[in-house]
Amino acid sequence: MKMVACGCCAASWRRCVVMSLRLLFLLPAGLPVRSQGESQSDNKQMDNITIRQGETLFLSCLQGDFVTHTAWLNRSSILYAGEDKWSVDPRVSLVTLNQDEFTIKIEDVDLTDEGQYICAVQTSSRPRTTSVHIIVQVPPKIVNLSKDLVVNEGSNVTLMCLANGKPEPAIGWRMLSPSDDSLSSDSEVLEIPFISRYRAGVYECTASNDIAVDTQTVELTVNYPPSVSDGRDVGVTLGQRGVLQCEADAVPEADFEWYRDDRRIFNGFDGIEIEDAGAFSKLTFFNVSEADYGNYTCVAINKLGSANTSIILYEIIEPTSSTLLQVQDGNSGTSTVFTPTCLLLVVLLQLLLKF
Repeated sequence: MKMVACGCCAASWRRCVVMSLRLLFLLPAGLPVRSQGESQSDNKQMDNITIRQGETLFLSCLQGDFVTHTAWLNRSSILYAGEDKWSVDPRVSLVTLNQDEFTIKIEDVDLTDEGQYICAVQTSSRPRTTSVHIIVQVPPKIVNLSKDLVVNEGSNVTLMCLANGKPEPAIGWRMLSPSDDSLSSDSEVLEIPFISRYRAGVYECTASNDIAVDTQTVELTVNYPPSVSDGRDVGVTLGQRGVLQCEADAVPEADFEWYRDDRRIFNGFDGIEIEDAGAFSKLTFFNVSEADYGNYTCVAINKLGSANTSIILYEIIEPTSSTLLQVQDGNSGTSTVFTPTCLLLVVLLQLLLKF
């Protein structure tokens, strides 16, 4: 490559090249250049190029005849001077350099690559520059999001979501699970005053621009005191198995306690088994005795409060042949109950009628 002569013969060749390029290519736009008469530099501004972050940028300019020097510059930095690479960035490389075209590429484009690029060409008569402004678009990325929250019922809740991107992303909130379209926001903040247990769930923040969409979720847990379903009384025959059940709705889950009158019942006490599983508790009698019949109380407790319900275990007396006999009239389909004495009289009366 033939370089412009410079008064730095004692200096290194590299420094001389830099000074030459500055003389040739970094002159302000419109400044006259004296070259064999009245020649003047030509400057062309191309349309802006928009590219997405992470893509590969190709920069190309036409050469033309009688080109003596050529270079690609980014602001004040020389990327390539002819075939010589001046940039230390490994993402920058030469694609094509011939009499017609001078093309370089920048891989994995980032926001720092945005700005003006200049293709400077020195012909035998005058310098020529072509400039283009690169706009780098960046997909949205949520950079600050509220952590998962655990609050008590009745609290005021604020969820925050911040995102970066170019163009600037639009941010919104919605209740994802369970889905509730009435609870949403078109801003970075979602306010939920005096929250109830029915607002617990998963909330989604969405950040979107022309490039892409980014979403993240926050789980909101609402604590509330127990509420206990009304107990159902249970009838059991003497000597049989009896089960009393209790159900409680609470967050966090309730612990259960069972009482007979004012006395607490523990698992294994007098052959009684207590089994807790989530929102349910069972009190099981494997062999009901006379002493087991009575009123029982189930108490559900968590850190926010307690609730209770009463359940009665009562006796069912099954009829036997010695205490109750039932004879059905085959014609009318009705049935009559007789004691053993009455039954004997009926049988005797039927025998007398036969004679």
